[in-house]
Amino acid sequence: MRGQFTGWPEQAMDVLWQLQGEPAHATRERYRADRERLVRQPMIALLNDVADTDPRYEDFSVWHYRTDSWWWQHQGAVIRLGRKIEIGLRFSLDGLRIQGAWWYPDPGQVDMFRRAVASEGSGRELSAVVEDVRKKGYDISGDVMKRPPRGYPTDHPRTNLLRHRSLIAARPLGCEEWLHTPEAVDRVLSAAADLDALLMWLVRHVKRAA
Repeated sequence: MRGQFTGWPEQAMDVLWQLQGEPAHATRERYRADRERLVRQPMIALLNDVADTDPRYEDFSVWHYRTDSWWWQHQGAVIRLGRKIEIGLRFSLDGLRIQGAWWYPDPGQVDMFRRAVASEGSGRELSAVVEDVRKKGYDISGDVMKRPPRGYPTDHPRTNLLRHRSLIAARPLGCEEWLHTPEAVDRVLSAAADLDALLMWLVRHVKRAA
């Protein structure tokens, strides 16, 4: 059942504004409680509502602030779908951003990915999925080699994908009034649906180390 998330209060933006640049330790401490209440706790509530819609989204974490000022200015969270495969969310003064990512792979995962890309059936499927996600406005990136990997022909039809050692699809969701309302849950679910085919391909083919 949904209903925990009511939106980020407008005061959340005021708190993040005060934490711009390199805020002094005293400034961070002054805003610590407000940041927890107005910025981090709403992210937890949002992900609880998202998880209530689909059990695949139940394994999530909402980051604390750490010591670097960047983490105080950006509230991050991840939903884990498989080994090193996740949905990432980030709330900041720029609004809400989402990404679907397979990154920081375990030993063996890159080889699994390449074999699946090179295979005619699964490779064609991924190529079509990536193009569809790109058309929906997502930037496709990752750790990409300058040359095709050894053992694969340089003229392979999916050589651009073979060069990937990680794969990320990301886009901003915006910074409009819906951020301050429960509508943000639906925006996140819609974006997660955009990424679903890509992430489920990765779960099937790169779900664990070889």
